[in-house]
Amino acid sequence: MTWLITKYAITAALVVLVSEVAKRSDKLGALIAALPMVTVLAMIWLYVEQQPDEKISNHAWYTFWYVLPTLPMFLVFPFLMSRFGFWPSLGISALLTMACFGVLALAVKRFGIVLL
Repeated sequence: MTWLITKYAITAALVVLVSEVAKRSDKLGALIAALPMVTVLAMIWLYVEQQPDEKISNHAWYTFWYVLPTLPMFLVFPFLMSRFGFWPSLGISALLTMACFGVLALAVKRFGIVLL
């Protein structure tokens, strides 16, 4: 149980760090948020918990493919937010991400990469 609490505390501290830094510096906050820290932490947790190498490798592989459809959201969200406000923009951006994911999943399926 102590291990689980430690994992939660470290992971939560990362999110708090990003939000606190972003309050002071847009650029530095975004840079820290853009680093794949959550993925690296997840791979560390998997390794420490003695998960098979294949599982850790698969996590990195699928993370790459799942990040790609999120990228358009970061371009569209600022444009939408200035017109519709935060919550509608976040919702529209989430829908856009899901649509991009669907398109990507169909596109890479032709090459033998199964994401769904």
